[in-house]
Amino acid sequence: MLIHVTEDIPLSPTDRSVVRRGNRKAQTDRALLYELLDSCLICHLGIIRDGAPIVLPTGYGRDGDTLYLHGSTGSASLVASSQGAPVSVAVTRLDGIVYARSAFHHSMNYLSAVVHGRATTLTEPSAKLHALRVLTEHIAPGSWENTRRPSRKELAATSVLALPLYDASVKLRSGAPNDEDEDVETHQGWAGVLPIQQHWGTPEPCPLLPDGTLVPDRVSNRPALSDRRQELDNRPPQTR
Repeated sequence: MLIHVTEDIPLSPTDRSVVRRGNRKAQTDRALLYELLDSCLICHLGIIRDGAPIVLPTGYGRDGDTLYLHGSTGSASLVASSQGAPVSVAVTRLDGIVYARSAFHHSMNYLSAVVHGRATTLTEPSAKLHALRVLTEHIAPGSWENTRRPSRKELAATSVLALPLYDASVKLRSGAPNDEDEDVETHQGWAGVLPIQQHWGTPEPCPLLPDGTLVPDRVSNRPALSDRRQELDNRPPQTR
């Protein structure tokens, strides 16, 4: 059963999602979880199959408080995660490399989350289509209305999982190096942050396109993923 929450309800992690190491970086703002998911494209799905842990990188899409993941119905790993067993999903956005005055205090600025729960397999065709639309529009905005819809055969070959964004932990590290006072006073080398930004390259058309086919605006003028990071600028640094 999916548990519906809203953006203004703070994160209240259970025992398995409480941040213990580096707990000063823990965040309770659910909107920050949604911001992270909306600004990244790849997650890592963790499951147990045949008694062994497996981590699968995959695309995803978010609709409100539900995370959708998909794959082939022939994937044993995806089938295992759809049988009611506990799963976890991890997403990390790297924002910068922190250069400190000591090797020990070198670090990275990042925003990360781990979601725990039991995934639900969507079987009703309209629910699967909705989830696939969410996935498509997250990965390639504007494509659902400009491409062919999945056929019955394609739907039958696709497994779609829904995971509630209820039990989750979020960590944030931002700001300058957290150097020791003694190192600040005595070390003469440079310290600071080297930001990391993602940007889209030049679109590369399919060689089978007719000559003169224009690149659609949804591709050529797609906003940079880094545009979502501006909301962090007004947050207090989390350096430890």
